[in-house]
Amino acid sequence: MGIFSFFSKEKKERLDQGLEKTKTSLLDKISKALVGKSAVDDAFLDDLEEILVSSDVGIETTLKIIDRLQKRVATDKYVGVAELNTLLKEEISKLLEENKSDIPTDFENLKGHKPYVVMVVGVNGVGKTTTIGKMANQYKKAGKKVVLGAGDTFRAAAVEQLKIWGTRNDVPVISHGMNTDPASVAFDTVQKAVEMDADVVIIDTAGRLHNKVGLMNELSKIKRVMQKVIPNAPNEILLVLDASTGQNAFEQAKQFTAATEVNALALTKLDGTAKGGVVIGVADQFKIPVKYIGVGEGIEDLQLFNKKEFVDSLFKS
Repeated sequence: MGIFSFFSKEKKERLDQGLEKTKTSLLDKISKALVGKSAVDDAFLDDLEEILVSSDVGIETTLKIIDRLQKRVATDKYVGVAELNTLLKEEISKLLEENKSDIPTDFENLKGHKPYVVMVVGVNGVGKTTTIGKMANQYKKAGKKVVLGAGDTFRAAAVEQLKIWGTRNDVPVISHGMNTDPASVAFDTVQKAVEMDADVVIIDTAGRLHNKVGLMNELSKIKRVMQKVIPNAPNEILLVLDASTGQNAFEQAKQFTAATEVNALALTKLDGTAKGGVVIGVADQFKIPVKYIGVGEGIEDLQLFNKKEFVDSLFKS
């Protein structure tokens, strides 16, 4: 069994709690839209479209789901809220399954990469540095050697916060302080990791959304200098998004995927919002695997995204 593969009862309970606001909002709205109806008709599907959009599933993904439901309803003649919820759950599950991941969700499956290098990107305030700290905790608990790089050198708070996480997790943090070259920090971090024979390197980067060209140049430079030490680095570019920002998360995903080769996503702060539908929309529209979701403030509340458990929790009555 791999590091993160066991989905415990406690994790399920945390997931249920974290999605409570989204689930309650979604199911209540669906139930109200079905009141007085004897069939799932076009009027209801129009209402459902509005419900999904308001849950920040996104227009494109919502239209895709509605189209699938129309075809199923025409064939299967589903009637009533219980049947409709089952039908909707099935179609969302299929949609998520179509987004196949090239990034295994279990570190044990990542053979041939030592150290495995993760570069973490995202705007300020999304929970980027906290996510890194929680990732480090998971790897450390699994017995892996971890090195962190404080590459967000434009915010003193980010550097200090990462150092605190390093102390808490008992993992080294490479830092040059504030207003230093992020690429230099990244270079020294991967070099230290090789010297230590570390298993995992996690590099924080500046959380600024300046113009796309500037962002692209900065991230490209970080990658180039790391590759002087580890030719295939980074193995993973993880984009952290705040689920509670809804449509802003889509816009940030557009900006960062245009600027660098993002190949994994983390969506944080699901517990504080009814906009959890953004997980479905972002996964579908960008065809990038959602690797982590944040369902609370606790150190154990960063969970590897399990598509089946997520959808089951979302529609649990």
